[in-house]
Amino acid sequence: MFKPLIAALALCLPLASMAQRLALSFDDGYDPDRLPQARALNNQLLKALKDNEVKSILFAAGARVDSQEGMNLVGQWLEQGHQVGNHGYSHLNLHQDQVSLDRYLSDIERNEDLLARLPSWTRRYRFPYLKEGHTEARRDGVRQWLSAHGYGPGAVSIDASDWYYDQRLRAWMAQHPGQSPQVFRQPYIRHLLDRADYYARLARQATGREIDHVLLLHTNTINAMFLDDVIAALREAGWTLIPPQEAYADAVYQEAPDTLPAGESIVWSLARKQGLPNLRYPAESEKYEKHLFDALGL
Repeated sequence: MFKPLIAALALCLPLASMAQRLALSFDDGYDPDRLPQARALNNQLLKALKDNEVKSILFAAGARVDSQEGMNLVGQWLEQGHQVGNHGYSHLNLHQDQVSLDRYLSDIERNEDLLARLPSWTRRYRFPYLKEGHTEARRDGVRQWLSAHGYGPGAVSIDASDWYYDQRLRAWMAQHPGQSPQVFRQPYIRHLLDRADYYARLARQATGREIDHVLLLHTNTINAMFLDDVIAALREAGWTLIPPQEAYADAVYQEAPDTLPAGESIVWSLARKQGLPNLRYPAESEKYEKHLFDALGL
């Protein structure tokens, strides 16, 4: 009975007074078959993590890294003390009717076989697109399979649209060869800080406390380019960066909200289960960001 009061009080507290902790996670892996600069970008991203003494987790999608060079790049994450988890082989969307439950589970297993080539990997699974099933049979079928096969949580609490910022950045660079892409730095940092603040507040509203967060990012150009600045901005805003295993020890990641369609941020899902108002769906999309770029002429 006191939970609504606790949540309301938590929302009134300034962020600086809360113990804000956050882990970085990255999806996909760089694809050397499609991206000639894959090794350089991978090195740049890992250098930023090393220079800032941050440990992270890469959820590798097999189809992007299923080559000797691709697996070498994934292996570099392990060599530098990061974790590698399972993101499925084909990056399937569980909400698509043509993707059957059997096909989806087989795709997870196929990626297991690929990751088994590495000296070690972590049995966490990240749902592609954060889509966890639009029917009860799909949602519960995957959840039961993951539990039976010893998988720990791989959810995110802070979702963002870094993938769309990356699309706009690469399109702009192609149209403006030789010009500095630094014009994207502040809009991108502002976006991530805004999303971190939003989900931190939503977490306090949904749980009545400050949780340990996991931020979803991708292995792409914009993060290789600006991760140093992103980490500095997060720390300046009061976030302490922690290893993913510490964040996933938070009990919030053991939650399995009874919602359909299932997925999005774990915080978003809990808020939806409680019927909290004004939740966007999908929670993060280019439609929320496009007008901002258009207004900036980027």
